Amino acid sequence: MRKWPARAVVPAFAASALLLASGCSAGPDQGSPSSAGRASGAAASGAATADADRSLAVAAAPATDATPTAVAHSGAAGGRAHKTALKVSSYDNKTRRAVISRASKATSTPGTGTTPSAGSTPSAGGTTAPGDIAVGDVIASAPAPGAPDGLLAEVTKVIGGADDGTEVQTAPTTLDTLLGDGRAKGSVPVDPASFDIDRLLPDVKISWARTGGIHSGPEGTKVPLGSLRVDVEAKVPAAEGAPVSADASVSGFVQVAPEVDFSYGGSAAQESAPGSAYLGVSGDWTSQWALKGRAAAATKPLRVPFAKLHADPVLQVGPIPVVVNLDLTCYFEISGDGSVTVDIEQDLRGDFKAGGAYGPAKGWTPVNESTMTSTPVRASVTTAGKVKAALGAQASVGLYGTVGVTADLAPYLRGEAEGSVKATSGTGSGKAAGTSTAAASWAVYGGVDLSGTLRIQLAVFGTPVFQRDIPLGALHREWKLADGKA
Repeated sequence: MRKWPARAVVPAFAASALLLASGCSAGPDQGSPSSAGRASGAAASGAATADADRSLAVAAAPATDATPTAVAHSGAAGGRAHKTALKVSSYDNKTRRAVISRASKATSTPGTGTTPSAGSTPSAGGTTAPGDIAVGDVIASAPAPGAPDGLLAEVTKVIGGADDGTEVQTAPTTLDTLLGDGRAKGSVPVDPASFDIDRLLPDVKISWARTGGIHSGPEGTKVPLGSLRVDVEAKVPAAEGAPVSADASVSGFVQVAPEVDFSYGGSAAQESAPGSAYLGVSGDWTSQWALKGRAAAATKPLRVPFAKLHADPVLQVGPIPVVVNLDLTCYFEISGDGSVTVDIEQDLRGDFKAGGAYGPAKGWTPVNESTMTSTPVRASVTTAGKVKAALGAQASVGLYGTVGVTADLAPYLRGEAEGSVKATSGTGSGKAAGTSTAAASWAVYGGVDLSGTLRIQLAVFGTPVFQRDIPLGALHREWKLADGKA
């Protein structure tokens, strides 16, 4: 039996930091059933739901179900899938061969030792159950050995018996083969403890809070329930010839409480694509950070990643486990002419949405929106010059290991001065006020840049394949934090 390398899951904190910045003004409604009981109830009564209005509940997969699996048998009308006792025991992503077995041992008469015929699956106990799996069946599985991002595949050949089940050949398929004419819409919070975290710099600390557990990185840190916080403190290259007192540094934190947004609108029998679809991430965003010193001049912005996060939340869409893959890279970025020395700090709060929406008339279109407000800031600018620093994140969201949406959110601070300047200010909420000396002018700005891409892999919904990546569109907002003139 193939071994499944266990993913080292750090009791992380909120999946949030995740997509910071983007939004989805055209996204699905945010109200969604979030109880595991509702999801399991929908799964248990799949047939009744299918015969009614084909409305499928969307919720987090029950924690008690380690590897939920659904199957749509070949020839089933409307892609009618059902929850099954079968599971993916192992998967080889190079050959696309999987071993399918029962989730628990079955009691039956001993096998004869002959090779099972097509359409038969040995149970974990080594006996067969005719009709369990056959060519044309479609399988959806939560993360399993060899398939850490989950598995969505069609059986193209039943190869035969294996030590722990039946080996089958598979091929990629799309969600519409399972969801058919069903309709689903909902948003599910991401468990902050489900993230793998890779710290890329020494002074990175993680905090999170969820029901039943709290973890604080910096002493005394308090994080709202369901949120993830990443603190960082790092030196950045200082300008050549700058005094020791002008050493440059970045410090602060980003805090996110993310949710996965999913919707699917079933199509009429004669149509070859869903009536609608949406995949994205939304959530609350908080950051507090500061830039001090005189950063070195650079011909292009210096970007320094400081943490990478990954999670594979499983949505229970009716009886079907839909695996969402979330990746987030937190970074800071510095650019400037190496002349100006600053001491500026900014607090930001807001929300975001980012994703892709499908409709028959327009096909796939990007949706992104970020609302940020600035709270009181400290600003000090010395000497003429300019500098810009961002504390942002690159995020991606996809299904079953295929990236569908990428987004780069970069809240930033920007300072500039003309003449011989020494200026200090304390302001808030965009009000500009300050004092300065010498015949000069200076200003400090806050802002948000957002960019990204819809990827061809969003065709996993069963929608037409677009020929190239689609830009998410550029979102740029800037506000003045402080300024002054002699």
